[in-house]
Amino acid sequence: MKYSAFLLPCLLLAGAACQRVTEGTSSTSVSTPITPDAPLRETRWVLRQVGGQPIGEVASPTQQPYLFISAAGTAEGQGGCNRFRGALKPVTDDGELLFSPMQSTRMACPELVTEQAFAQALENTQAYRITGKLLLLYPGPERTGTPLAQLEAEPLP
Repeated sequence: MKYSAFLLPCLLLAGAACQRVTEGTSSTSVSTPITPDAPLRETRWVLRQVGGQPIGEVASPTQQPYLFISAAGTAEGQGGCNRFRGALKPVTDDGELLFSPMQSTRMACPELVTEQAFAQALENTQAYRITGKLLLLYPGPERTGTPLAQLEAEPLP
């Protein structure tokens, strides 16, 4: 009898410890979707990578490549030197993203490599995924592999 008074609290503590481990294990093993920190529309998306290559420092904040998609479905932004504007095509599946051909200014610029790669990424985009503050653009509906472009949500000015 004197052992049962000692044994019962030990069993309760051991059971509680096992329960915590089991709960911790089950919550980490369950795949839960990451809730985006920013919506696709009405967010300024700043280009961070294109074609798997990081974007270097820009000479001026006004030359920062970005994309903005309005609530009405228009798309506009900055390629680095030139501004562009277009619209989204109608989509049928969640995660699908198609841009209409973009109209762009044609200013003479010393460096157009990033701008051209960004324009080509937008043209080839068929799907997207938002993970936290990152917008990933993909060439196909499976949304796997290296994204065409990676953009980061930035507060609107």
